[in-house]
Parts: sequence; C-alpha cells; structure tokens
Amino acid sequence: MHQWLPQEIVEALEAAWTSEEKGSAFTEQIAAVAQTEVTEALLAECERAGYLTRRHDNQWRLTALGRQTAEEIIRRHRLAERLVVDVLRMTLEESEADACEFEHLVAPGVTEAICTLLGHPRFCPHQHPIPPGACCQRAETQAPSLVATADRLDIGQTARIAYLSAANFPRLQKLSALGLAPGAVIKALQKYPSFVIQCDETQIALEREIAREIYVFTNACD
Repeated sequence: MHQWLPQEIVEALEAAWTSEEKGSAFTEQIAAVAQTEVTEALLAECERAGYLTRRHDNQWRLTALGRQTAEEIIRRHRLAERLVVDVLRMTLEESEADACEFEHLVAPGVTEAICTLLGHPRFCPHQHPIPPGACCQRAETQAPSLVATADRLDIGQTARIAYLSAANFPRLQKLSALGLAPGAVIKALQKYPSFVIQCDETQIALEREIAREIYVFTNACD
C-alpha cells in the first residue's frame, strides 16, 4: 500500500501510532506529538476514511487499515532518520526536521532499498523500533536497483552521485572540491591499477577505499 495523504492526516496517524506504542490514550498524546492542530473535524475525517475509530470511552484507536498505513509512515520516517544520521552525518537534532521532509518523498521500493542499504536497522537514532518490511524478512544484503558504490561501475559506465559517505569531514570537503557532490555525473574510465573517473572535463584518480565512499544511482543517467 502506498498513497499520498494530506500532511495533517499523516501527522495524526503518526501521533496515533506513537500513542499506542507508548500504551497511552490517543487523545492524551496527540497534541504533544502532532505538528499541526488536531481538530474534531480532522479526527472525523480520519474516521470516515477508515483510519480511526472512536471507542465508547471517547478514546480514538487505529483501525486495521489505519495501523497498516501508520506503520508504513512510521517506517519511512524512522528509516529516514537513520539515513540522515548514519549516511549524511547529521546530528539527532538536525535529523528530525530533515526526516520529516524526506519521508514524504519516499516511495515503497525506495524505502526497501534504503532499509537494505542500511543493513535492516531495528531501531531509529532515538532508539524507537523501526517496523520491519518485506526486505527484512528476505534478509537482502544488496539494494541493486537504487544505489551502489562507485568502485562497482563498469568501465565506460556513467552514473549520477546520490550521496557521499566519507569517513571524515576533511575527506568529504576534498571530494566536494573536486566536484564530486550529489547530483554530479561521473564516468568510470579505469579500474586498475588505480580507479579513475571523469567528472565534467576533469579526470580524477581515487583510491578504491575512497571510491567506495561515493554512492551513485545505478539507473541510467538523465
């Protein structure tokens, strides 16, 4: 299942999931979790859509459909947090806002590939559990349709840089100074004895260890 929902419904479902995860009544926690004003009209809209149901004690609960939808939202959000912290090297404080933006752009296939890329993490950086996906059950070890390290390019193959995962910030700065930044298109010219790529009109020789820190989209470049 994957559908683009209005932002306020997404946040309401996130809040409902988080409340149930904590074992709290939804009505007691929603205002503290959601980033938007939650009104009776919004709750009624979620009820009409089949995501929420109101119990006799006036507490809101996720329906089966709502729980499935919320689980997908939470999974995307927490994987996005892992991505921006572990790969993009952002702080926990920075990760929350960026993950919120990122999760709304991620399609199911990309979510699975990101999970595989990160090694099927079980917890987000805040140590909240990440709902497992089909890729976790299959225990895949590669994400062949999304990204690969630059050292795996064939000679003559071009690819667009997805992101850099340098071991230290000075190396990241050096790569960026060479024009090796997200969005740049590179072409593999040589693999042995050194790894040589072309970026714009510049040929760059890299140690294989550094080439492994450059992640590229494996689909054809536009």
